[in-house]
Amino acid sequence: MTVGTGSVLVTGGTGYIGSFTVLALLEAGYKVVIIDNLYNSSVEVINRIELISGKRPIFYELDVTDDAAFDKIFSEHPDITNVIHFAALKAVGESTEIPLEYYRVNVGGTISLLRAMSRHNVYNIVFSSSATVYGDATRFPNMIPIPEECPIGPTNPYGRTKSMIEAVITDHVEAQRKNAQKAGKSGEEWNGALLRYFNPAGSHPSGIMGEDPQGVPFNLLPLLAQVAIGKREKLFVFGDDYASKDGTAIRDYIHILDLARGHLVALDYLREHQPGVRAWNLGTGRGSTVFEMIKAFSAVVGRDLAYEVVDRRAGDVLDLTANPRRANHELKWKAEHTLEDACADLWRWTSNNPQGYRQSPPQELLAPLKK
Repeated sequence: MTVGTGSVLVTGGTGYIGSFTVLALLEAGYKVVIIDNLYNSSVEVINRIELISGKRPIFYELDVTDDAAFDKIFSEHPDITNVIHFAALKAVGESTEIPLEYYRVNVGGTISLLRAMSRHNVYNIVFSSSATVYGDATRFPNMIPIPEECPIGPTNPYGRTKSMIEAVITDHVEAQRKNAQKAGKSGEEWNGALLRYFNPAGSHPSGIMGEDPQGVPFNLLPLLAQVAIGKREKLFVFGDDYASKDGTAIRDYIHILDLARGHLVALDYLREHQPGVRAWNLGTGRGSTVFEMIKAFSAVVGRDLAYEVVDRRAGDVLDLTANPRRANHELKWKAEHTLEDACADLWRWTSNNPQGYRQSPPQELLAPLKK
């Protein structure tokens, strides 16, 4: 792995995946500038990043759709040579209710970012895409676990914004390369990584940093954690009539530390190999049903957690399990943490921080960090 040089701009860097990626970048020697509008995150996470890494990222409270804001950032930090782009609205269900807002923020924000990168000669972008771009991969033979060659076919507006952004980045990088070649240059400095990840899970093993959704969480494990601490009466299981071994949908849960490291190695790969635009799945290759997840998390908590089966959600698909071989081979990356690790780390975070970032972490969790 290369030692980080220069600064990385991380959009959406106070969010769940963004914050853990910032931590991985700082620990690898990169300088980091975060922009985030704090719509679904807390600025407190920056204090936790500093507690763990001993380094503090630079933070700007800005919106990803603000063209002038990007010019200000790139002008004030001319050493920014790379971007990792997380900033987006991200709830599948909500995207079916307010699709225009999803297109405005996710697609429009990306276009604002790419235009600013072009104006300031910033060439590498790592994009936070999603396995939702594949849609229902069971509609094709032999596509589970899902390889990158699986045809794109998202089933909801959120997934469509992600696949559209992938196309925008691809078209942009290819055009910039061709334009540079016409001018007698190589153009190879323009590169993009499309990271299609599966279901992020878990927290930092220290117990002081984790997922802290504002309002109702959208993901299974944080919802289960809220049931476990009594914030929520029960978990709703959306459908038990899928063609799986127990009737519930199958997902590939990847520990947040593995996912964050995937962004770091993808950025290093762009810098070293200049591949143009390349997509990589980040997942474990192991699918788990909803009922298996409830059982695994209940085991960590030490008691059965209440749930109720309700109707399927629109846009949900049977199986999203990754085939991560391309990332294993090209990026030399593979998931190292287990589902059980993710459950144990999430429970350590939730049980010690029931108010998330709206409370101070317990002293007994901070003591080991100061040694």
